[in-house]
Amino acid sequence: MNFTITPATRADLPTVVDLIRALAVYEKLEHMMISTVEDFDRELFGAGAKIECVIAREGDLPVGFALFFNNFSTFLGRKGLYLEDLFVDPSARGKGYGKALLIHLAKLAVERGCGRFEWSVLDWNTPAIEFYEAMGATVMPEWKIVRVTGEKLQQLARK
Repeated sequence: MNFTITPATRADLPTVVDLIRALAVYEKLEHMMISTVEDFDRELFGAGAKIECVIAREGDLPVGFALFFNNFSTFLGRKGLYLEDLFVDPSARGKGYGKALLIHLAKLAVERGCGRFEWSVLDWNTPAIEFYEAMGATVMPEWKIVRVTGEKLQQLARK
């Protein structure tokens, strides 16, 4: 089967949203998924867009995606590549597609002069943690994600 990784286009936006919904279901976070095709049109292709997305395909069938953007390391003094989400449909797993997506992004990070390539993983997702470690990644146990969203974000901004 022919496997490709290509940048997402506007025509891919319904597919991107479908893959993100499948990721949300897998992570048991579907109740948090409120993003729309219009949101991704604005954020991927609108003025000043800062995020990027690639689609993995087996032949013509979309089987995965990766959404990423630049962050910055003050310690390195260089930008980094941050992987927000990577997902391969369960029916397509075990074929090396997740590995291919990670390698694709690592190559982009190197080509773009990034000092690091990083992402987060849910602590219960042992298969993903083991996969990432096998790829050479280090899970940073001493780091915790801190997040403010929704009404709490609005309250913080009003202080």
